Amino acid sequence: MSSDSIRPDPTVIGDVAAPPFARLPDSIRLFIDRTLRFRSLANGSELAPYLRFLAGLTEIQYRIQDGLPEPCLPPAGVQERARKHGMPPIDRAGFQIDPAFEMTLSSLFAAASDLPKPPSAEDALKRVDGAAPAVRASMLRAVLTDSIPAGALAEHAYIAAAAQVHFARCAARLDADRLVPVGGGACPACGCLPVGTMVVGWQGAYGSRFCSCALCGVLWNYVRIKCVLCGSTKGIGYQEVEGSAGTVKAETCDNCHRYLKVFYQVKDHVIEPVADDVASLGLDVLMGQGAYRRGGFNPFLLGY
Repeated sequence: MSSDSIRPDPTVIGDVAAPPFARLPDSIRLFIDRTLRFRSLANGSELAPYLRFLAGLTEIQYRIQDGLPEPCLPPAGVQERARKHGMPPIDRAGFQIDPAFEMTLSSLFAAASDLPKPPSAEDALKRVDGAAPAVRASMLRAVLTDSIPAGALAEHAYIAAAAQVHFARCAARLDADRLVPVGGGACPACGCLPVGTMVVGWQGAYGSRFCSCALCGVLWNYVRIKCVLCGSTKGIGYQEVEGSAGTVKAETCDNCHRYLKVFYQVKDHVIEPVADDVASLGLDVLMGQGAYRRGGFNPFLLGY
């Protein structure tokens, strides 16, 4: 493939709908659906070994939840102050490791020890499993602030997988009606950047666009043909791989010179943003040859 195989998107706006602002995750169903999608996408893919590894890891993410302690949410007063000031109720930046997260980590590491994986991933698991608490806390901070060092991507992927479980369980316990938009295209529940956006086919929201949080799994409504990352409505374009099914496209912005993927669930109802983002890495490679840089966050595509 070459950059010549990318072409503009002739997207048209979908049916008129009145969607809710936010949709909370089911913390079990989220990872079951992601597991199934990774397995399906692995069939015939050049990324099959990695996609199958991620399918195994996400299966662990839902299986370890049985028996985990109840996660601690911020007090109601703190959540209400966050709402009034347009801030996410779960403070990702100020998160401190608590007993629920510690057990999530230990459970995930133990289960992952039996997961088929390449030697490099096995070595990374041993390093992170044997790391001192202060080192783990530092790694978690790097994941939550999207500042992961290039030389330790594999270790941080395990930390990120545990963080996804914990934050999804926290988000599932929020009140969706109390969530409000926050700045910079960030998740209204935890403040994380989206992995991408999804044009959905749900009843009552058909054709509407939702941003998808790669950390906690919350979906939030966002108007179409507007840059999620900088808010610009000018210079928005759509590109895709020539000959593709039209289910994954890159929304580009000439204002901030970044792009975010759009996943068209209206064309494929089993699309799962985190899994389909990894599987569409070829689009990132092609986009990397141009003027736009990737703007989304996906802990399983660290380094891109």
